[in-house]
Amino acid sequence: MKYVILPHAEERRLSFYLAMEEYVARHCPDDDLFFMWQVRPSVIFGRNQLLENEVNVAYCRQHHIEMYRRKSGGGCVYADMGNVMLSFVTSEENVNLAFNRFVGMVVLVLRKLGVEAVSTSHNDILIGNRKVSGTACYHLPGRTIVHGTLLYDTDMDNMLNAITPSQEKLQSKGIQSVRQRITVLRDVITLDLPTLKDFIRTTLCVGERMLSEVEVAEIEQIEQGYLKEEFINIIQ
Repeated sequence: MKYVILPHAEERRLSFYLAMEEYVARHCPDDDLFFMWQVRPSVIFGRNQLLENEVNVAYCRQHHIEMYRRKSGGGCVYADMGNVMLSFVTSEENVNLAFNRFVGMVVLVLRKLGVEAVSTSHNDILIGNRKVSGTACYHLPGRTIVHGTLLYDTDMDNMLNAITPSQEKLQSKGIQSVRQRITVLRDVITLDLPTLKDFIRTTLCVGERMLSEVEVAEIEQIEQGYLKEEFINIIQ
């Protein structure tokens, strides 16, 4: 599996990386490709979710947290520079197999670090009974995109206030707060975040695929679709 890199290191919006996944899936023929990314405080919600039901819009605006919709299903996620986002693009047509491969890779990395991580039937990854990673995916002709979160550290106040899970959802799991459902890797490993990212890359990838300036420009064009108000606010 090759690691996809950009020609220049610069801060990008979350929408850019969603567009990058899509571009890589459509235009890079390697069977399996992988990359990681981090963003300034943002929430990202699934293709079938209503913004106002999942996101505390007033809180996000007050605290300068950006809001985006993705093309995969699943729930709403908060991300910031302490949260590593993982993108896996594969030629595997079977979505369940693609999910299993991705989750298996992340579990492998964590176990190599000495962390007793396990996967669930919902494609989450737990340490003990607390979630450290969640995943979602969608399918394009001939390609499957699986993306996930990996909580190293995060602004817990933003995470708890930017997303508004229903009380019914919490009570159905016998959980009184979001804080009781999650954990962060910083509490269970000694590696700092840059070293962790290097470890993930060297464990999973051999070789790299550098995108050109022209390809980055094409990604930026795709990104514009993710920024349109009608895409963010209307169910597709």
